[in-house]
Amino acid sequence: MSEREVAAEIVSLLTARGHTAAVAESLTGGLLAAALTAVPGASAAFRGGVVAYATDLKATMLAVPPDLLERHGAVHPDVAAAMAAGVRRRMAATIGAATTGVAGPDPSDGQPVGTVYIAVSVGPDAVGGTAVRSLALHGSRAEIRQQTVAHCLRLLLGTIREENT
Repeated sequence: MSEREVAAEIVSLLTARGHTAAVAESLTGGLLAAALTAVPGASAAFRGGVVAYATDLKATMLAVPPDLLERHGAVHPDVAAAMAAGVRRRMAATIGAATTGVAGPDPSDGQPVGTVYIAVSVGPDAVGGTAVRSLALHGSRAEIRQQTVAHCLRLLLGTIREENT
């Protein structure tokens, strides 16, 4: 299934179930939101997104605990989870998704290029919980960013499908 088809299925399932999604992006810089909003009818299910590229914005815009950012930096699985939950709450969405990591060209926060964390948080209107995935991606900066979007869309779709069971 192509990235476009995955995004279309996400929008379709969210719309059919009366759920909504929001995204918090760091290394993908808006690419995840763009993939979802490219789907006709996305406005029925997509609430919006926050591109929190700067670390301090993760705390102020997405309610990531500042002590977590101080201890681990922005590239950490707990940060991804907090970003997903934060955007879900701030945007009043049923589901929040987040991306954080290092696309390069240089390492960041003590993490090598290709270290990526994605997360999906499901809120109180559905079965609660947060799924986090650690990825070790390879390729150019653009390839790592695009691979991150593809992985996050698939995690989002899998989470939405689980909500049906």
